[in-house]
Amino acid sequence: MGREDRLERYLRRWENTGLLRAPRHRSSPAVTSITMPELPEVETIRAALDPELAGATVIEAWGHPSAKFAQAPAAIGRRFVSVGRRGKYLLADLSSPPDPHGAQRRTPHTELGPPADSQLVVHLGMTGVLSLRPSRTPGTSHMPPEGDHVRAWWALDDRRTLVFSDVRRFGRLAVVAHGDYSGLPTLAALGPEPFDPMFSPSLLRAGVNATSRTIKTALLSQRIVAGLGNIYVDESLWRARIDPRRRTGLGRQRAEALHGAIVDVLAEAVDEGGTTLRDYRMLDGSSGEHQHRLEVYGRAGLPCLRCGSTLRSTVVDARTTVWCGSCQR
Repeated sequence: MGREDRLERYLRRWENTGLLRAPRHRSSPAVTSITMPELPEVETIRAALDPELAGATVIEAWGHPSAKFAQAPAAIGRRFVSVGRRGKYLLADLSSPPDPHGAQRRTPHTELGPPADSQLVVHLGMTGVLSLRPSRTPGTSHMPPEGDHVRAWWALDDRRTLVFSDVRRFGRLAVVAHGDYSGLPTLAALGPEPFDPMFSPSLLRAGVNATSRTIKTALLSQRIVAGLGNIYVDESLWRARIDPRRRTGLGRQRAEALHGAIVDVLAEAVDEGGTTLRDYRMLDGSSGEHQHRLEVYGRAGLPCLRCGSTLRSTVVDARTTVWCGSCQR
């Protein structure tokens, strides 16, 4: 499938649903490393969570006393409407409990579907994992399992529990008024989604050329385009033949090549359930499969798949970076 066909397919799905489609999977072994879940991994989890949580009500919840997890109980009594995503953030729409004195309160979203007046926002950090587990009998205390780094859980009225585990505690969660990200400045400042028609080669070029930072650092900022991290920036820059250390302006032709590479790389990774290098798991505990399609990330010292030169490694913006010194300029 060509780049234009792939982009058109994802744009149609975006316009129809506002969300990307659920990925398909093929089994393959994993590679060992540590990295943060990026857009494809978070989208894979979103696509699995959305049908599982829709309509379920939180009857009990617990959060680690750390400020990063303590808001989990604020979702008690609320019903999951849908699960969306913005960049690397999961956004679960929640509706208020029914008004005992009348019809369920109306919100600005009522005309567009089930009313949602708040959101559960989850960022997985580096090692965050969400899973659904059988609950104890509703109405009894549901203490978190021991020994698996549980930071928060939400017991549902269908005798299941949504569990958030995080070994390194770099993740976080919050319950906010719907669309109010004033307390989450990184989320509030995100650039456009890569499959949104708003993200264009000209917008990409303007964003990159407005900074004196390296092009890799600019793409990692999340302000030019949301959802890219270390893996997919390296992959996109390699495919577009651009040196990640580049600081000079990005011309029109290179901007078009990079835009197409970003769309293609992310779409392919979503199709394969994301990249599991160590900690990332899908909702059912299985691994993603895209790690075996990586063309440059994690391959320092090996031949470039395009020209055969030895791939190099350096540190850019405190991130290990792999590129080809021969065909990336």
